[in-house]
Amino acid sequence: MERRRLEELLNRFSGLRIAVAGDFFLDKWLEIDRGLDETSVETGLTAYQVTAKRCYAGAAGTVLSNLAALEAGKLYALGFVGDDGEGFEMLRILKELGVDTASLAVSDKVMTPTYTKPVFRRENGLEETHRLDHKNTAPTPRDLEDGVIDAIWAAVPEVDALIVLDQLASEDRGVITARVRNELAKAGEQYPGLILYADSRAFIGHFRNMIVKCNNIEAVNLLYPGAAPETAADLERVEKCLPDLARRTGRTAFISCGSKGVMVLERGKPVLVPAVPLAPDTRIDIVGAGDACSSGIVSALCCGATPEEAAFVGNLAAAVTIQVIGTTGTAARSQILALYDEYYG
Repeated sequence: MERRRLEELLNRFSGLRIAVAGDFFLDKWLEIDRGLDETSVETGLTAYQVTAKRCYAGAAGTVLSNLAALEAGKLYALGFVGDDGEGFEMLRILKELGVDTASLAVSDKVMTPTYTKPVFRRENGLEETHRLDHKNTAPTPRDLEDGVIDAIWAAVPEVDALIVLDQLASEDRGVITARVRNELAKAGEQYPGLILYADSRAFIGHFRNMIVKCNNIEAVNLLYPGAAPETAADLERVEKCLPDLARRTGRTAFISCGSKGVMVLERGKPVLVPAVPLAPDTRIDIVGAGDACSSGIVSALCCGATPEEAAFVGNLAAAVTIQVIGTTGTAARSQILALYDEYYG
């Protein structure tokens, strides 16, 4: 892609209206100084001392953070959080990003899903240890599910795109339930010109009338059940997944292939759009890379990009974020252009 075309697409982002529906996880980082360890009087075990805490909007919130960094116009959050401290923090972060949270319900029937990430301070940086996950294990309450469905139908006539981020591997335990997927399929049928885009860890094959994105492992597991793990590294096998995935879902499909790039259907044929060729010694952290890629892809599609062009923009956004260490990164337009100049200029 020529730089002029990239600038043209990026400059159109500010006029977009994009809604994000999905699971809003709070990413909570706890920095621990082992030099301050204490022994608990009650248990005799080590009491770690947290010296700093950082919170970010994760999962669907990460998508919105990246869209905000891209200055993608008006943004809307659809879903729910718990009536708890983590939910309060999530709403605060999203509002600071300028996100409209009127359709993000607050309920005492659920807790705000949270990834708590303790990290030890070392001389050479931060070292991660075991993560603590807080997820809802009971079925999603019917009234919250109804609220999500109502919010989706209210949003689809008003936005340029609806991004669905389905974070959970357990059915009907989060925002994107089977009923919600069914309503999304109806919306895709009723609004064929709308960019409806889904990224799901466990149920990508269940979406209909939507653009879908998954990684190579998820694609191979879906279409070749029982295949050996190394099969996902076989790009020819992944290439064969694309048409099948698109037929299942009724629209085009994107498959991310890690450091190799993103594979997409362009005019009915699979095309691998290579990842940005970062230097071998570049230090990276892949947390949030997929969400950054999705934000770039959808924003570009809304502005008239071809699927191949959109994948290129998504690769640039992901390449910026993976160079942010120790936190969930985002990619601003200026950073994307700088990276383009560095590797393609």
